Amino acid sequence: MKRKIDLTSWPRKEHFLFFKDFEEPFFGLCVTVDCTGAYGASQKDGHSFFLSYLHKALAAANATEAFRCRIDQGEPVVFDQINASPTVGRDDGTFGFSYMDYHPDFAVFEGAGKKEMERIKRGSGLELSDEKLDVIHFSSVPWIRFSGLSHARRFSIGDSIPKITFGKMTDDNGRKTMPMSIHAHHGLVDALHVGQFLEHFQDLLNG
Repeated sequence: MKRKIDLTSWPRKEHFLFFKDFEEPFFGLCVTVDCTGAYGASQKDGHSFFLSYLHKALAAANATEAFRCRIDQGEPVVFDQINASPTVGRDDGTFGFSYMDYHPDFAVFEGAGKKEMERIKRGSGLELSDEKLDVIHFSSVPWIRFSGLSHARRFSIGDSIPKITFGKMTDDNGRKTMPMSIHAHHGLVDALHVGQFLEHFQDLLNG
């Protein structure tokens, strides 16, 4: 479900109107998160580490209203729930786009997520589907400890979906860290909101 945001009373009205027609309205930040606790818990309990941190990122996004805002037919809206559209790699070196509904119960999310990942791995091509607005585009590049990142974009098509990418986890004297990038539409999201999302996400990673 979604609801239209009332521009007349929205504190971000001027910000939205200012940025919405930019050729490139997205801004991006790269940070490093501590995933020592989350990785250790996944290893101990036999869970997928990828699905574990993906679930935590979705929980943090759903708790941060700005990350649930989108532009729908030129108007700002806010969704009740945001889900995941992560890339899934295949053994042949290609990848496909997947779709995973968010569920507060990690066991439910992980079970459905594993089935979706297996479906994509058995397939071929990009697995393109009808574009959904109530998602975040996730990707993972576990081979690279990046410090900067940009995305391929089609500027002729309006886009307001956040993009979150995770990089290579490394071990520094027992402390495991991972880079991540967050790109978001500046008409809907400010660095303040990214900070709120990251604070919640790190708390969840810490357990």
